[in-house]
Amino acid sequence: MESHIHPDTSDSTGRAARRGRTAALAAALSLTLTATACTVLGGSAEDDTSAASGSVTWWDTSGEAEAPHFAKLVAAFEKKHPQIDVEHVTVPFDQAQQKFLDAVESGQGIPDVLRADVGWTIGFAAEGHLADLTGTPALDADMSGFLPTTTASVTLENGGVYGVPQVTDTLALLYNRRIFEEAGISRPPSTWKDLKGVALEIKEKTGAEGIVLNPDPFFSLPFLYGEGSDLVDVGSRTITVASPDSVRGVATAADLVSSGAAPEPPEKDAYAAMQNAFKSGGAAMMINGPWATADIFSSPEFEDRDNLGIAAVPAGGSGTAGSPTGGHNLVVSAEAGNPDASYLFVKYMTDAKRQESTALALGLLPTRTAAYTGKVLSDPVRNSFYLALTKAVARPSLPEGGQLFVALQPHYTAILRGEETAREGLTRTAEEWSDGLLPGYGVER
Repeated sequence: MESHIHPDTSDSTGRAARRGRTAALAAALSLTLTATACTVLGGSAEDDTSAASGSVTWWDTSGEAEAPHFAKLVAAFEKKHPQIDVEHVTVPFDQAQQKFLDAVESGQGIPDVLRADVGWTIGFAAEGHLADLTGTPALDADMSGFLPTTTASVTLENGGVYGVPQVTDTLALLYNRRIFEEAGISRPPSTWKDLKGVALEIKEKTGAEGIVLNPDPFFSLPFLYGEGSDLVDVGSRTITVASPDSVRGVATAADLVSSGAAPEPPEKDAYAAMQNAFKSGGAAMMINGPWATADIFSSPEFEDRDNLGIAAVPAGGSGTAGSPTGGHNLVVSAEAGNPDASYLFVKYMTDAKRQESTALALGLLPTRTAAYTGKVLSDPVRNSFYLALTKAVARPSLPEGGQLFVALQPHYTAILRGEETAREGLTRTAEEWSDGLLPGYGVER
């Protein structure tokens, strides 16, 4: 049976916890490197003999470059389970969150399965939009086979599990080795302070921009983590985006622009501007994730793939470095018309063998430790991002998490463009969160 692809047209406690999560992930990654070099273990759907049948509608937010690979996986699932028909609908990522909520509100066209950003999942679950997968065929008996930073985004405080992590990612420092060599720089900077100096030196010696920044709030997080801060402290129910540490971190980003180490980002299409400047050789550095590498390698500047250097994000004034955990989960709608078939589909699409094939085909990072095989880790790019995960920090697990960036977006953009100070922009953000999204939270200033 063929798959059907339809493009869519319509404080200290918190710091200790973050250090603990980073240490736990580093330990898990270390174990994986030695224990899973050759084989894929567990999480396989190969022996599943479920008699589930019917149809499943899957909204896939992966994008046109990645969707063909997932279409192949869908076709393989249908071949294995000919009694199940999967309607594979591609939905633009930037429209999917609101489109799903609109479908739920109207009761029309709700997908059975959604590829949800890690920042959406808990909010959807808390609002009752997702099925609890505990005890269903979609989920392993426990979550021990997943990287520690991937499970927080699917688990509610009540113990329910509302999704299965499919891919993960994090941000790293990407740099152009040719430009570095031309400027006489032998290694990437390890602190934001050093990065500023390197960027200015590159600009003076080569004429290329030192670093280009993206004003999307997701990309602000390494600056906050470098000062031991975060957007919120869920444990103490405190908004920390305007704390002194957060202000110091974001001021570091703003200083890169005001000093000339980075150009002023545009108000719109800033990600494309950053990506184009880097891949054309017009900029020596940027902060980006593994999803960007396929496009980078399509440019003449990086025809020699060795020209791309990848390093962990720099450390801040606290002496620590941190990068946000991103990625996607497969979730089942609470209104799924065929839950049994949906559970079976989610299990298949997220098992270790499918995650390994996705990593090999697309360069995306698996969420299961068993999927980090020798083949996966033999690629320098995947291996570099895999090691960058040791600096990854799980994002706050709260229902409003997916909405936090909405209010921060215009302020972070204004801060980088010199239209607001870091303190002004972050204070206004905290006030908006306190008045709207997080009325029960205190505000640290």
